[in-house]
Amino acid sequence: MTGYRSIRDLDWPLLIITLALCTLGVLQIYSATVASKWHDAWWKQIIWVTTGLVMMWILSMFDYHALLGRVFYFYVGCILLLVTTAVVGNKVFGSTRWIHVAGFTLQTSEFVKIVLILLVARFLADIKAETLEWKDVGKVAAFVGVPMVLVMKEPDLGTALTYIPILICGILMAGLRWKYLLLITSVLVITLPIGYHFLKPYQKNRLVSFIYPDRDPRGTGFQVIQSKIAVGNGGMWGRGAKESSQTHLGFLPVPHTDFIFSSFAEEHGFIGIVIALVLYFLLIMQIVQNAQTATDKAGLYLCMGVAALLLFHVLVNVGMVIGRMPITGIPLPLMSSGGSNTWSIFLMLGLVNSVRLRRFVN
Repeated sequence: MTGYRSIRDLDWPLLIITLALCTLGVLQIYSATVASKWHDAWWKQIIWVTTGLVMMWILSMFDYHALLGRVFYFYVGCILLLVTTAVVGNKVFGSTRWIHVAGFTLQTSEFVKIVLILLVARFLADIKAETLEWKDVGKVAAFVGVPMVLVMKEPDLGTALTYIPILICGILMAGLRWKYLLLITSVLVITLPIGYHFLKPYQKNRLVSFIYPDRDPRGTGFQVIQSKIAVGNGGMWGRGAKESSQTHLGFLPVPHTDFIFSSFAEEHGFIGIVIALVLYFLLIMQIVQNAQTATDKAGLYLCMGVAALLLFHVLVNVGMVIGRMPITGIPLPLMSSGGSNTWSIFLMLGLVNSVRLRRFVN
């Protein structure tokens, strides 16, 4: 740990925006679940946010260079944690993603994101060349690919996909040659149809329902259809708190987690959507501003990795609830109910603050 000049050196705009989004999330969770079996979800979210703030504070006290120096140990620990989850984890709805730790049920794959951000930043910062070569791209892709495959085997395609923007953002900023980028894109376009055949049946159904939701409106297409109805039902000003029909009549599935944006849109309308998206934009831009003022490449890559991951979460979740993205179970950052995702995001913001505070260390 290292000291810093003053508490005012913390990124207070970042913290204020974060708490504003958390407040919207808690209020919406309360409104969406007040008369349901999840009626206690709102106060649990308050606990997760409060403990997340403490985690962010503690992590910001650590010099991120010290964390980068130990990142390979963290990486090995994450691999072992994912293997342990696969062996002794709790199986829920056909997926083994969670383990019990000290009375908490944790989704281990969420915390892998933090280690991958550190790992990509460390690896790319150590490269002295102006552009990446194939061997560099291959090595960093392999590091990201191993936990990605393990998470896909749980199976949890949504979380596994969130590792990709960390990798892409890093290699693009490190100087990936355009011919390499075109070749990688071409390979992905060719191999994606092949990858479809390796998906689980329910994952294939989600893709089909995304393209043709009306083909099975009471089955695989039910979620996306009801979500789009909820968003449209909000109109300009929304139906009002606890007045949304789709949410409170049970048409909208899990309105406090993956589909919280649908519930929020129905109750607060277009105006509410704009406010929430502006807050996300300001949050990501504040992280980018910290990246621009970082004292070294490692800090730059670290902050941009966090920004890319949050942007991916927001774009995919919002796209999912309006029928522009397949349903993947990716939560909306800081608003969706869930301890593991909330804690992982606060830890990422702690890393961003660590980069910021190192500017003030003599």
